[in-house]
Amino acid sequence: MEHILRNILKMFFPLLFGGGILWWMYRDTDWNEFLFTLQNEVHWGWMIVSMIFGIIPQVFRALRWRMTLLPIGENASCRTCINSIFLSYAASLVVPRIGEVTRCGTLKKKEGISFTKSIGTVVSERIVDSTLMLIISAIALLSQLPKFIQFAEETGFDIHSLLSRFTHNGYFVTFICCILAIGTLIGLTVRFKMFSKGRERIQSLWQGISSLRHVESPLLYWFYSIGIWAAYFLHFYLTFFCFEFTSSIDPLAALLIFSIGSFAVLVPTPNGAGSWHFAVKTMLVLYGVAENSAIIFALVVHTLQTMLVVVLGMWGSWDLTRTPARTLNDKE
Repeated sequence: MEHILRNILKMFFPLLFGGGILWWMYRDTDWNEFLFTLQNEVHWGWMIVSMIFGIIPQVFRALRWRMTLLPIGENASCRTCINSIFLSYAASLVVPRIGEVTRCGTLKKKEGISFTKSIGTVVSERIVDSTLMLIISAIALLSQLPKFIQFAEETGFDIHSLLSRFTHNGYFVTFICCILAIGTLIGLTVRFKMFSKGRERIQSLWQGISSLRHVESPLLYWFYSIGIWAAYFLHFYLTFFCFEFTSSIDPLAALLIFSIGSFAVLVPTPNGAGSWHFAVKTMLVLYGVAENSAIIFALVVHTLQTMLVVVLGMWGSWDLTRTPARTLNDKE
């Protein structure tokens, strides 16, 4: 019974929390204005192009994952790796952070690949991605500091007036989101420690982690790694051209907003729902976008990008049913 209750909480608490933030943000929205914007002011061609860059990072992630499996003697098919990634992203919409387990379990089922070894490769992947995200965020922040300083000097704007744009509720939501993001990181650490119980599992886990040192083509590995984040950014930035009120925001400013949004996604809600909306809306307002317009942007972009994850997950699930499980002879 306790296990069932825990699983129910894992599924419904993120939904309730994300839904609560969304309700708070959109409680006063003029939905007639929202529909008018959708029908008359959105340049859908840019949105379609941005969706292409939503598919690319998932494919690159799968190809990179396959590269780290090869040095540990696991020859997974590209098709299964790609579908596993598609499915893992969609699964995380239901239970946040379950994607790592889903994709490794799928690979074990369809390819007979060691679950613990594949988890080890995911750990190394997370280390690389976290490092790149921190580098990108540092570049974005440093590139925008001169503009913030110049803006403050020209307008007499100071940090107190900046912070005054937050309401008490805004401070509360920000605090809760930060706490949950930290909790998620701790939870992931505990989860990976659980996988490493026992001597054999520790060896398998370490074998997966250390596979990064033995990839066949390090340049290709880093091409995929950088390409993942470049595509993620374009997936986000190209949507700016869908709206007149965001089309003038320069790429470096967009990079900072993208970085803040990437950290907001760490909050355990489906695809960062609520926390991502709040973070992106707040940053857009700081860059001069009207609050109502910023709210509309966040809702439209997040909804469509989440729909893309769902569609790819459905495709991956369907295609996996058409893919027979491979035997040892097949892999050889």
